[in-house]
Amino acid sequence: MLYDRDGGQRPQMIVTETASYSDIVFGLLTLAGFTYAPQLADLPDQKLWRIDTKADYGPFATAARGRIDLDRVRRNWEDILRVTASIHTGAVRAHDVIRMLSRDGHPTPLGEAIAHYGRIHKTLHVLRMVDDTSYRRDIKAQANLQEGRHALARRIFHGQRGELRQRYYEGMEDQLGALGLVLNAIVLFKPVTSTPRSPNSAPVATRSATNTPPGSHRSCVTTSTCSAATPSSPLKLAGGLRPLRDPSGPDEVEID
Repeated sequence: MLYDRDGGQRPQMIVTETASYSDIVFGLLTLAGFTYAPQLADLPDQKLWRIDTKADYGPFATAARGRIDLDRVRRNWEDILRVTASIHTGAVRAHDVIRMLSRDGHPTPLGEAIAHYGRIHKTLHVLRMVDDTSYRRDIKAQANLQEGRHALARRIFHGQRGELRQRYYEGMEDQLGALGLVLNAIVLFKPVTSTPRSPNSAPVATRSATNTPPGSHRSCVTTSTCSAATPSSPLKLAGGLRPLRDPSGPDEVEID
């Protein structure tokens, strides 16, 4: 998804829940130049990793009980860079790479090397979460934003109990694409408020300066019937369809 975006700015931080985390994912995202900040369950019990087993880490000596094998990373460094470049150029999909890096639930030698590289940045991530309050606040804010968007998507995607029923890949893409289109339209919608210009003037509809969070659109109606053909529709007249416009006549003026 990071490389299939239609546009927009490059994400500065990628926040995921604990279930989406693995040391291999940490390594691949870091190698690709992304800041990966997963939410980790049981933070006080997280295992830290060290490079020098003889170094004195003081109070962290007990927590830093894992050892990072840099020799393994060096032996596989060219293959690691080749895999990262293949993902970046779109030659292979990231989820296919992650599946190939594991065999029967155990990482391959290349996968283990990427995991060791990822553990370096995982250790720095854990230490920063413990020490930096603003870092934790940013992760929590991003996680709440994502949860709000997911909640709105579940509310919109009420048909078929929110399940993808198509048996072919293109059909699933079409269904998810339609969901994303409607979801983005609602997220980008700004609530209209009524603000009077003066005590004697009529209220004027204005838009708020900032978008509301995705999960706050509780007034959005997701089940209704809409008809495009009404008696007053300009597309149909009493005698049938509207006649074609005269090419030599004046252009029609569109009214916003």
